[in-house]
Amino acid sequence: MTAFSSDTIIVSGLSGSGKSVALQSLEDIGYYCIDNLPAVLLPEFTNCLPQGIDVTEESFPGAAIGIDSRNQHFLEQLDAQLAELESQGKRCRIIFLEADESKLVTRYSETRRKHPLTDRSTPLIEGIRLERQLLQPLHDRAEKIIDTTDTTPHELRGLIRDFAGGGLSSGPLFLIESFGFKHGSPREADFVFDARCLPNPHWEPDLRLLTGLDKPVVKFLESKPTVREMRDEIFGFLEKWLPGFVSENRSYITVAIGCTGGQHRSVYITEQLRHLFSKRQINVQVRHRELSK
Repeated sequence: MTAFSSDTIIVSGLSGSGKSVALQSLEDIGYYCIDNLPAVLLPEFTNCLPQGIDVTEESFPGAAIGIDSRNQHFLEQLDAQLAELESQGKRCRIIFLEADESKLVTRYSETRRKHPLTDRSTPLIEGIRLERQLLQPLHDRAEKIIDTTDTTPHELRGLIRDFAGGGLSSGPLFLIESFGFKHGSPREADFVFDARCLPNPHWEPDLRLLTGLDKPVVKFLESKPTVREMRDEIFGFLEKWLPGFVSENRSYITVAIGCTGGQHRSVYITEQLRHLFSKRQINVQVRHRELSK
C-alpha cells in the first residue's frame, strides 16, 4: 500500500489582503494551520507532519503555514528551505493574496490595526509598498494569486477551498466559474468569456426567478443554436490550449463565464463545460459565484 502524501500550503500576501480568512478557511476543512512560522523551521515542521499508511486525506488533509512580512528576518532563507524540501520529494504549494493600495489603506483605517512595516518614520502607504517589494519572491513562486480588492470574505473562503481541493489531484485543477458582469469580473481568472450576447431567459416571465441549473432554463437555452455554438466553441478553444498549461506545470487554471447577472446563461454554459471536460477525464471543479451569495 502506498503511503498517502498530505498537502502543504504556504499562505502569503500583503497585510490586510485576507490571509487570516484564508488560514481559517483551511482550518475549517481539516488543515493544521500555523501562522508566522519562521522560514528556517519549514523543513523541520514538515518532517513532523503525520505520515504513513495509516494517514488518509480524511484524517489529515494537510497543513497550512502563514508566511508574510512579519517573517522578514527569515525570508532570505526561504528559497533554500523550499529547495531542501524539493530535494526530499516534498512540495509546498504557495497561494498569494493581494489587493489595491487604496483598498488596503481603507481596511487598515477601518480596523485601526498597525501595519507590520510601519513605524514613526514610515507611513502606511510606504509600508504597503515596501511589503509588496519584500514579498515579491513569494508572489513570483505562487501557484495561485488572488486579488481580494473586490472579494468578500465569503467569496474568498470559496476560492481557498477550491484551491485546497486541487492539491491532491493528478494533473492541473481546472476551475470553471460563472459570474455576473454587473458584480465585477473575477480578477483571478486566466480566461474570461462573455455570454451576454446570448438569448436571455431573464426576459421570459416564467424563467426569471430560476437559474441555469433548472430544467426549464436548460430547455430554453438548449433550443437556441447560438447558445450551443458558443458552448462548443469555448470547449474547443479550451480543449486545444489546455495541454499547453499542463506542459508549463500549471496546477491551477481558472476559466470564468460571465453574463449580466450570473444567474442563467453563464451558469448553464459552465455546467455544460463541466460535463464535456469530465468526459475527457479532466479534473474539473465548478463554482457559481453569484448563486453562492
